[in-house]
Amino acid sequence: MSKITITNHPLIQHKLTILRDKNTASKEFRALISEIAMLMCYEATRDLELRDVEIETPIAKTTAKKLSGKKLAIVPILRAGLGMVDGMTALIPSARVGHIGLYRDPDSLQPVEYYCKLPHDIGERDVIVVDPMCATGGSAIDAIAKIKERGPRNIKFMCTIAAPEGLKALSSAHPDVDIYCAALDECLNDHGYIVPGLGDAGDRIFGTK
Repeated sequence: MSKITITNHPLIQHKLTILRDKNTASKEFRALISEIAMLMCYEATRDLELRDVEIETPIAKTTAKKLSGKKLAIVPILRAGLGMVDGMTALIPSARVGHIGLYRDPDSLQPVEYYCKLPHDIGERDVIVVDPMCATGGSAIDAIAKIKERGPRNIKFMCTIAAPEGLKALSSAHPDVDIYCAALDECLNDHGYIVPGLGDAGDRIFGTK
């Protein structure tokens, strides 16, 4: 089964509380999603490999650590996943960004794909798929399946809030994918929304309904 990490850092939890508040406006909501993604990215990239390099400080020569050249790709699930990209690329400016467009059918609650554009060399990269919400898990399951067809080296999934139902479905469908989330909420309601959740992340990021 997948390794599931709940990143319960105090700064993340503080920002998440403001994010959930229905009175938080879109401008602040966008900033918070980006900030939380940056903080979570710090944890999700903890296993990046390092190599020794020789450098010269103003005082002396020394051996220090640099990333070993591991290639990364960030793939947001459109459209809400876009809100997490800037925070992550601030930490990893060399990462390539792909896009997968999915929407949830309001009747079946199943994901419907409408767009997929991935880096041409994704087979040489480690991929972090991002979406603020993991509700039923359907969108994440479908997006990861599409990426696996291209043979990436490794895939991780990162979300802000997850429902138990979504995490169970995702970890069962892709047991080789590690999952990172900031909060595990109570359940899904009859409309497939996470409770207590934060509403529709895409609408709140972009100010739409």
